[in-house]
Amino acid sequence: MEQKRALVCGAGGFIGHHIVNRLRDEGFWVRGVDLKRPRFSATRANDFVVGDLRDPLMVGRLFDGSYDEIYQLAADMGGAGYIFTGENDADVMHNSATINLNILDACVRVPPGRVFYSSSACIYPEYNQLDPDDPKCWEDSAYPAAPDSEYGWEKLFSERLYLAYARNHGLTVRIARYHNIFGPEGSWNDGKEKAPAAICRKVAMAADGGTVEIWGDGSQTRSFLFIEECLEGTLRLTRSDFEGPVNIGSDEMISINGLADLVADIAGKVIVKTHVSGPTGVRGRTSDNRLIAEKLGWRPQASLRAGLTETYRWIEGQVAALDLKAPEAALP
Repeated sequence: MEQKRALVCGAGGFIGHHIVNRLRDEGFWVRGVDLKRPRFSATRANDFVVGDLRDPLMVGRLFDGSYDEIYQLAADMGGAGYIFTGENDADVMHNSATINLNILDACVRVPPGRVFYSSSACIYPEYNQLDPDDPKCWEDSAYPAAPDSEYGWEKLFSERLYLAYARNHGLTVRIARYHNIFGPEGSWNDGKEKAPAAICRKVAMAADGGTVEIWGDGSQTRSFLFIEECLEGTLRLTRSDFEGPVNIGSDEMISINGLADLVADIAGKVIVKTHVSGPTGVRGRTSDNRLIAEKLGWRPQASLRAGLTETYRWIEGQVAALDLKAPEAALP
């Protein structure tokens, strides 16, 4: 039996790196591509290309043969501190749109089996997410469109782009709207980390009884999905007969204050929350999982606490490693 081939775009990033590992475990030959290699552990890709997906010539060279599965996760993105300040809007929209156009044009020339595109819960209208206790994020609520960030607008455009290429060029595409994916080996201290990693870092660095800063009043709500659940949902969708878009996320909603308290409990620490000015995004957001349960017969199972425990222990180890290196870094 001929070995299956997969291309993972964004393979140096958090989710892409984990998808490479999952596909290799399944016996795929995997090519990964990104501007950089994974930050925390070596890639297991059979071939890893360090290259810029904004370059159409470079993208064309990746298609030296067809692929059974393509996973397109490459994007200019980050947490609230990167997405919601407005300072990176032009780059976010230009870079991500260019990447998607290049990949789809290459897919038309060398048609693959299936193409997965990772969209985002940020596409949902701000007007449906003003109540932190009752956000409305089912898939059909995306229109009339009114995302609260240019990142969300680009993701919504790219969803339509992939669906248009599917209709006009016969591509088989699958689209998921990710809701706040977290876990070990994700960004935690580079300015692009999301709330779970940022809070785990702050708690890990705080003394027992110490202060942890929270952006905004902390009553804004979110749901957070552990990486292993994300991988399972992504592969099930890609190999299913359902095109999407569909939410892949947890429906276990929690406030940011509650998230900080949960991490502190996992750490065995008492913390004092201090609320400071900072970008917070919409007031409430959680994954509505009715459609994925209907179409795939599946929904995430892992509790937030279980995923956070594993993530906190990993970030705690990263913080400790930095502390150990600090004296050496101070030497001339």
